[in-house]
Amino acid sequence: MTDPSLDNPAVARGPAGTVRPALSPTRLALRRFRRNRLALAGLVVLVAIVAAAIGGLVQDRRAAWRGESQPYRTPLPGIHPQPPSWDHPFGTDPLGRDMLARTLVGGCVSLGVGLAAALVSVLVGTVWGLVAGYVGRGLDTVMMRIVDVLYGLPYVLLVILLLVLFTQQYAWVRVTALFLAIGGVSWLTMARVVRGQVLALREAEFIQAARAMGARTARIIFREMLPNLAGTILVCATLTVPLAILQESFLSFLGLGVPPPLASWGTLASDALEALNPVQAYWWLMVFPCVFLGGTLLGLNFVGDGLRDAFDPRAR
Repeated sequence: MTDPSLDNPAVARGPAGTVRPALSPTRLALRRFRRNRLALAGLVVLVAIVAAAIGGLVQDRRAAWRGESQPYRTPLPGIHPQPPSWDHPFGTDPLGRDMLARTLVGGCVSLGVGLAAALVSVLVGTVWGLVAGYVGRGLDTVMMRIVDVLYGLPYVLLVILLLVLFTQQYAWVRVTALFLAIGGVSWLTMARVVRGQVLALREAEFIQAARAMGARTARIIFREMLPNLAGTILVCATLTVPLAILQESFLSFLGLGVPPPLASWGTLASDALEALNPVQAYWWLMVFPCVFLGGTLLGLNFVGDGLRDAFDPRAR
């Protein structure tokens, strides 16, 4: 008679055919993720960029605390811009500021705004989808029609209108408004995905048992359903971060992002475009910020695709 555990990927076979305890779904997902070379390569690139950006920010803050000159802000003496050299590996910009420091610190701004916007998107979309999918009936219809209406509006125009209201505000107010505006228009897909998963879970046996035991609606939603949606939410969040970073860079490129003297990868690319001319091409001003931006987006997308495949229950 054939042992059914031989066809079950959740059961590990030990020496002499002994059966080890079944692996949890999370451990199975991590095992599948580690086998995805493209996802691991994206994770390595992403970790390297994040570590370099944080290191640049720490170095800049340390110089500020010591009262030393900050390459991120302080112009250097001499004629600028200068091409890459041993002293300035990424060159300098037209104002004499070190491009390596500005690229790394600007990366912290872009990553911070992107992560914050993605967090807003995930929170709003998850709560919206949970309530709409579980309650259902008329409330579900009204909530999803609101989502459909917002889907039909040009989200870039909505973000621009929100940012125009804070044009003359402090830098931290502009940055806060930026990630709130991006996150406020990016939660629609998350809401639809979560709602679809909740509709599938709503009639599951463990949900019916919780109802029969008299559990309240809030407990069923947040204690029973939400843990079962963790994989789906994690995948969607990972794929939302690059979209938020790209939107921030696009808005900064248009001059609607972080205000000076703050910099992000989008503002650096915008400044580089203004410095380009037919006589002299200052290529380093454009190449290095775009390489960091492109590497971050590719790394996040590869990691997101790897997590999606890893948490797919049909994967073997």
